[in-house]
Amino acid sequence: MLKKLSYITLFAFLLTSCGDTLDEINKNPNATETPLAPYLLTGTLKQGADLYWGDVNNFNSSLLFVQHWAKIQYTEPDRYDVSNTSFTTLWNTGYATLITDLNTILNFPEAQANSNYKGIALTLRSWTFLLLTDAYGSIPYREAGQKVTPAYNTQKEVYTGLLEDLKQAQSLLSTTNGTVTGDLAYQGNILKWKKLVNSLRLRIALRIADREPVLAKQAAIEATSDAAGVISSNSEIFQFIYTSSPQQNPASAWFETRDDFRISKTLVDKLYELSDPRLPVYAQLPSDASVGKYVGGANGLSNSDANSQGFAKTSKPGTYFLTSASPAVIASYSETLFNLSEAVARGFIPGNAEQYYNSAITASLNQFGVTNATTIANYLNQATVKYDAANYAKSIGTQKWIAFFGQGLDAFTEWRRLDYPVLTAGPATVLDGQIPSRFFYPGTEQSLNGSSYQAAIAVQGKDLLTTKLWFDVK
Repeated sequence: MLKKLSYITLFAFLLTSCGDTLDEINKNPNATETPLAPYLLTGTLKQGADLYWGDVNNFNSSLLFVQHWAKIQYTEPDRYDVSNTSFTTLWNTGYATLITDLNTILNFPEAQANSNYKGIALTLRSWTFLLLTDAYGSIPYREAGQKVTPAYNTQKEVYTGLLEDLKQAQSLLSTTNGTVTGDLAYQGNILKWKKLVNSLRLRIALRIADREPVLAKQAAIEATSDAAGVISSNSEIFQFIYTSSPQQNPASAWFETRDDFRISKTLVDKLYELSDPRLPVYAQLPSDASVGKYVGGANGLSNSDANSQGFAKTSKPGTYFLTSASPAVIASYSETLFNLSEAVARGFIPGNAEQYYNSAITASLNQFGVTNATTIANYLNQATVKYDAANYAKSIGTQKWIAFFGQGLDAFTEWRRLDYPVLTAGPATVLDGQIPSRFFYPGTEQSLNGSSYQAAIAVQGKDLLTTKLWFDVK
């Protein structure tokens, strides 16, 4: 018996010793044991900008769908010849990185994150969920981060939930609620964050406008009448400023080693048609000097036809977008003004829709370095540019499409919502003449969250690129 007790005691001692040893072995000496709010905020802003402006969700998908960019080789994405592994980055990074880190800030005690950190975190989480639902439709929202196999919420539920989340974010933000460091977007300026919150509320109000006009009107009124205001100058644009390699703009990094994109012929032709002064900002002249003009690449061509356009005879995107320090614009002053114009046109808020529209175009021109008053006036006075009150969707949709150049995910959403400009699928595309209306869900959702996935598509429709989302009514 004594011998048996000795073995038990020895085994317990060894087990305890092994446990202590394993604890020490499993510690990462290069990682902090306690995450800090400023570092999480900095990381979220950088990773969010990379996600929004990077190749998978932007220039290798949504920028092709809206015909801002085109492919001159490896044209499969431009022909919509893609699979459910093509759009995993937005989903995986959105959930596993951004939302996870932002939830960490939201769950911190006050000693680790004051309410301004939490207001910013809730704002950024709302923006992330907005990107996800705009692209995929129904998504895990209320149970995201709470369960291993979260249920999906419908797009209507997500949008309406985000309006409430942003109200809460607004209530958390105050200049008296403590300082914020690690903020590479607004440098801790809480007044600018409060304006961004209201601008996002207005953005969502218009997302639901064709489905829930009463709620949309209420949300638009609340967003625009809030004392904090909305984004009101180009100095208040919500953007991430890149520096040099390796902290450089994703498009800049891509073009250092690759040469498979051109600005789209659709956009170049429209900018020529409108004598748009943004053309030399958006595009480069072909490297073959004998061409002497901007030439876009056609969308949706076979590899051989795309190649035959000539690498030296077609225009790359402008250097403004391909330098290391090019900013990742996420919410612009121009967009906010277009949204105000539309809100007035729909009768949601008082004001002058045409004046907001002209100011929105002016803000976009200024954003891209066009500041000459005569140049701007001449542009606005063209019959093809003037605001058409009888078809505000055409006027706003076309000019918003131009202003959103480079912001593929939001350009894609607004094009689907407003249905302008009218775009035509390229000749070698594989969707029977249709342009995608959404992203595929990642294949891992079928294997790892199958019941929730199946329940979602039973309501939303088949998991196809051509299935229209709830907000897209036309």
